Amino acid sequence: MEQFLPLLKQLWVVWFLVLFMGIVIWAFRPGAKRRFEADAMIPLNDGAGPAGDER
Repeated sequence: MEQFLPLLKQLWVVWFLVLFMGIVIWAFRPGAKRRFEADAMIPLNDGAGPAGDER
């Protein structure tokens, strides 16, 4: 099992790099800006909107 330890460490680094790049691509995709701006306004809303208001 100890002979696989260096390989497993390298695979974890590759896995986290792929995961990080996927999150970055998801966050900066063209259609995300409108959603993130709407989500940023949630704390500022007074809650007087209609119940069950979905995007």
